[in-house]
Amino acid sequence: MRHIVVMNAKGGCGKSTLATNIASYFASEDYAVALADYDPQRSSLDWLERRPADRPEIAGVAGFEDGLRRAPRSAEYLIIDAPARSHDKELNELVRHAETIIVPVLPSTIDMQATDRFITELKGVSKIERKEAKIGLVANRVRENTLIFEELDEHLTAMRVPYITALREAQNYVRSYTRGLGIFDLPEYLAWPDWEQWDPLVKWLRSKRSQPA
Repeated sequence: MRHIVVMNAKGGCGKSTLATNIASYFASEDYAVALADYDPQRSSLDWLERRPADRPEIAGVAGFEDGLRRAPRSAEYLIIDAPARSHDKELNELVRHAETIIVPVLPSTIDMQATDRFITELKGVSKIERKEAKIGLVANRVRENTLIFEELDEHLTAMRVPYITALREAQNYVRSYTRGLGIFDLPEYLAWPDWEQWDPLVKWLRSKRSQPA
């Protein structure tokens, strides 16, 4: 079972949006997928409850209650939506389950500074130090051709962590989320700009570069 964790100690950076869309992508590719929600706000589980029955199935796991004890063993991909403010023991426990860690970052000075501190803490986790898990950065909810996006783009490029892609702020994410869908469940004529932006992330997740040797 492949474990992909979406995390950042900074709240409000779009972890649940990324986690649900990663889950919907692999489900759309006919993989058995489970989505574990560790946030008591249960945003990912609420999304699953709204998911139409005619869409590829995704199993839900209430990680904040049971950890991963109820994760189906048949799952080929387990996507973990981590809570905000994960530090110390909780951070170590979440990383212990990960082969791949996705860190979304918003285009703001506060978010960039908070992510710098989080990445420093993350690199100090023993599993990361042993290179048994890989980290990837994603610029999230960006508006292209703005000064703050240029600043974020330069900032993430300069970090010694792979910067995978930038995802625009778009109503497609809002519309799909409220219906229990991901952008990969939307028709091409609506979602093709977002699919293009997701392509580098999808390719990275499916490559050996996103997994420990």
